[in-house]
Amino acid sequence: MRRLAIHYRPVSLKPQDVCVLLKIVVLQRSPWSYGQLALELGMSASEVHAGIKRAHHASLMRLDDGWGFPDVVALEEFLVHGLKYVFSPVRGGPTRGVPTAHAAPALRALLPVQPGLPPVWADTHGSVQGTEFSPLYKSVPYAAARDPRLYELLALVDALRAGDYPDMAPVRHALRVRLRPFQAAHPSRRPALEVAGHNKRGTHGKEARLHRRRY
Repeated sequence: MRRLAIHYRPVSLKPQDVCVLLKIVVLQRSPWSYGQLALELGMSASEVHAGIKRAHHASLMRLDDGWGFPDVVALEEFLVHGLKYVFSPVRGGPTRGVPTAHAAPALRALLPVQPGLPPVWADTHGSVQGTEFSPLYKSVPYAAARDPRLYELLALVDALRAGDYPDMAPVRHALRVRLRPFQAAHPSRRPALEVAGHNKRGTHGKEARLHRRRY
């Protein structure tokens, strides 16, 4: 009797992959290109492409002909239950930077004030003196400055990574509120229409295709 060989394909997510997924979430129904995401996130288009591919293999991203959107139910589950274990933050000493987690402006009313200096992403352009809290990726301060909605999600994710609040329920609820409308907004049809006349260039200079949905 022949044995059936089962081959497992290892999936190695990188922290920047989460940044890419969250950026696509805040874009909602807007069409996106790899070059556009690269520009907004401060990454190269090849980094974005590789991140989306890894997210797809991890069942966090649905792809169809190179275009798609995150599986927000799976993404929420991963962020809430797994992120702090695989991408735990590194905390440093006092520094100037951008406030994150409970110290982010959008979350101050949501989470209780913690004693001591606030957590910040170290950044020379930051205006807050705090304790260094490593971002998911080195370009996070840049990306957050360009998109307030992305900043809010990244700060929420950092609150989950920190995990040092007496009651995490408000954080989980706030994340769900921001993710679930995105899930309902997507039709079941595949976004198969490619607009040939619109080309974008990523930060690595290569042409990236822009896909639009057909409604």
